[in-house]
Amino acid sequence: MRTSGSSTGNGTVYVGVSTKMYLGYQASLRWLSEVRSVVDERPGLGKDSAVRVFVIPSFPVLEPAGRILAGSPVLLGAQNCAWGDGPLTGEVSPGMLAELGVTLVEIGHAERRRLFAEDDAVVARKVRAAAGHSLTPLLCIGEPDMLDAGAAADFCAGQVHAATGGDPALLDRLVLAYEPVWAIGAEAPAPPHHVNSVLDLLRAELGPDCPLIYGGSAGPGLLPQLPAADGLFLGRFAHDAGNLGRVLDEALALTQTRAPASNSSSRS
Repeated sequence: MRTSGSSTGNGTVYVGVSTKMYLGYQASLRWLSEVRSVVDERPGLGKDSAVRVFVIPSFPVLEPAGRILAGSPVLLGAQNCAWGDGPLTGEVSPGMLAELGVTLVEIGHAERRRLFAEDDAVVARKVRAAAGHSLTPLLCIGEPDMLDAGAAADFCAGQVHAATGGDPALLDRLVLAYEPVWAIGAEAPAPPHHVNSVLDLLRAELGPDCPLIYGGSAGPGLLPQLPAADGLFLGRFAHDAGNLGRVLDEALALTQTRAPASNSSSRS
């Protein structure tokens, strides 16, 4: 999902939403249509925009989602993938996702790690499989308990290194979603000073080119408080498409103040 940059380098801001399993089939289609309208109403979100919007609905909705979003700058993602194809009953291969028009796939979410026992080895296999089919792995990282910023950054960096095997070429393919587990589903997001500190430390460890976005009870008013973040990964709040529009307006305003770097990479 290369675009022209990140908030600390070239000015791109990512805003994405996962519906998890909160919406049924018809409700998902209505929501996708509403998202399409929200984006269409904002000319600043065209294909050359510094704001990159992505949506991640549940698997059965991916094919109609592609039709609803056709011609739109909204990128389509999947909530998970298998590490291959063949005898993997009930799984969805990255190759099939690519055929469906998916451009990024969420891997390593805290719920997958906790509820489905996906350890670092499984996450690493999925990251390589997704990248091998030209999908952008949206790798979720985050400390399970509230730690100081240094310890949290060390924990997250360890998750990234485990997922990539220390391969810089693979790291360059990722978008990282920093989601401290203790903030997921909480009444409030992690404190902005904590998020900024962790992201600054991660960027120092991993380099400037890998986009770092924040997720975990994120909503309007948060993005301007996170100068270290390259965007937000939203949850239930944005299942109301109007709320998503409010965050997109903040992102558009923010890109006017973040000057792009002269030598920036692009993710698409």
